[in-house]
Order: sequence, then C-alpha cells, then structure tokens
Amino acid sequence: MVQRDGGWNPYLAGALSGVVGVFSVWFAGQYFGASTSFVRTAGMIEQLFGPERVSQMEYFIRVVPKIDWQWMFVVGIFLGALISSLTSGSFRLQAVPDMWAGHFGADSVGKRALTAFSGGVIAMFGARMADG
Repeated sequence: MVQRDGGWNPYLAGALSGVVGVFSVWFAGQYFGASTSFVRTAGMIEQLFGPERVSQMEYFIRVVPKIDWQWMFVVGIFLGALISSLTSGSFRLQAVPDMWAGHFGADSVGKRALTAFSGGVIAMFGARMADG
C-alpha cells in the first residue's frame, strides 16, 4: 500500500477517492467540491466588515455564506493531507519545490508565488463558471 518513498500507491489513493465520491452522493445527496466553500468563506469574511452589503448581493442570497458540510470537507482535506504527510515522514516546508528550482532556480520564490496564484485564480474562475 505504501510505496518506498513514503507515499501512497496512486491507484489505491484514486480508488479510495472514488469511493468517497460515491458515498458523498449516497449519504449527502450531493457531489463534493471545494470552490463554493472558498466563495462562502469570502462571504463570511466580508460579513465581518459589511454585513448589509453581503445580505443584498444576489449571489449570496442564493449561496448563503455559512459553514456547511462542504466547508468542513475542505477543512478535512487540509487536515487529512497534513496528517498523511506527517505520518509518512514526507512533510517539509518548502517555498520552491525541487522540480521548480531545477527549471527556474532556487531563488525564484516570487515567480513561483505569482505563477501559483495566477493558476489558482484561473482554476477558481473556471470552477465558478461551471457552477462548481
């Protein structure tokens, strides 16, 4: 099950992810996702500074900023990944991954941060366009 490098076999991890997806639909009646949780979190943060604005936004009338099962799922992804990396011994804080440093140099932290942020924005935009 666990490979020599301490990581899980990707086929087993993929199969288990599929089982979690099936159980999500079976028990909760919904597909699991993450993008709505990020939008809800933004709405909850915005409520701290201007609750009247959030209550008037058409989107937040439809998608209420609250902690729900999907939001807790995202927290669980973070905690599960952290526990997995700690127990496998593969956890390490690293601003620039080895593969990135090999291509662009170890001193390219700013370029790496900008690229990661831009990629996240594009992925989130696409997910929200697809109502994901």
